[in-house]
Amino acid sequence: MFSRIPHLRSLWTSTMKLDSAIVSLLGLDPQNTSVSGGGGGGDSSATASKITTKLPNGDDMQYFMKSGRGKDAETMFAGEHESLNAIHNAVPTLCPKSYGHGKMADVSGKSFLVTDFLDMSGRFSSKSSKGMSLAQKLAKLHTTPAPTPEGYDKPQFGFPVATCCGDMQQDNTYTSSWADFYANRRLRFIGAASRKSNGADKQLDQLIEQTCNEVIPRLIGDDHLNNGKGVTPVVIHGDLWAGNSAAGKLPGMDEPQDVIFDSSACYAHSEFELGIMKMFGGYSGMMKEYHELVPKTEPASEYADRVALYELYHHLNHHALFGGGYRSGAVSIMKGLVSKYGGKSDKGEL
Repeated sequence: MFSRIPHLRSLWTSTMKLDSAIVSLLGLDPQNTSVSGGGGGGDSSATASKITTKLPNGDDMQYFMKSGRGKDAETMFAGEHESLNAIHNAVPTLCPKSYGHGKMADVSGKSFLVTDFLDMSGRFSSKSSKGMSLAQKLAKLHTTPAPTPEGYDKPQFGFPVATCCGDMQQDNTYTSSWADFYANRRLRFIGAASRKSNGADKQLDQLIEQTCNEVIPRLIGDDHLNNGKGVTPVVIHGDLWAGNSAAGKLPGMDEPQDVIFDSSACYAHSEFELGIMKMFGGYSGMMKEYHELVPKTEPASEYADRVALYELYHHLNHHALFGGGYRSGAVSIMKGLVSKYGGKSDKGEL
């Protein structure tokens, strides 16, 4: 699934020269620095490398680097840089910190991203992790209000840059309404991407429109959630399936902890995170602990339907990227929601 690049699960073998742009960014001594490559992953042309340098005090320091060619890689790395740091700023032990991204100086057309090195050695497992649990860390992440963007008077739904969910670039244009953002920046946007990838699909288009116009106002309308108070935007990982979380050690950790990586963040309703977590499974055992810290949005009786609505986006995204069987999952969710919540909405169209 997706273009994932492993951290320490690759064999770091070949040695290469470190680009001068990265030397400058990190303030490294090239004579005391080595770079080993770990190969690529998934459908992306990006490759992974480990940078090892000796500090003036004699200690070794390691960094993780992704590199790739073209505009797509440049956009992906810019989005991941902002995503990691938005999460890291809220919960420092939850994900690697990103030190920077940009264009390489010594190789034309190539970009890079440099982050903390996350040691995910095979000897680590969720049973051996220490510190806060993943449920506790996600709860802290999902209860930390988003910052107010420059030029706005309150937090917004969206993100300051485009991000990529897999290889799909997302529209994160700031929007004050969560229902508006989800309808237009997620469902309609990914529907258009699906048409571009798979061709015209009248049934899929009709169901997406019914979901946006009838289900969304009724199920996640701003004046419907939390007894009319709406929801506060918080940062979410955005692509939290089981392959993007593990037990690992970040710099400064003596013991492995639950961590996440390869983020595709945005400021959103916290429950949006739960859609992909449910789609691919692996997290059911932590949800009781999580919801003791983050109560279900009211009306709690509609929680399962909201999670299904949020899962829908990832079925559509997979369909746009890969085609095939993901369409049936999306259609099934939409038919169920339209059957339950469809019909003329008194809350207006989005």
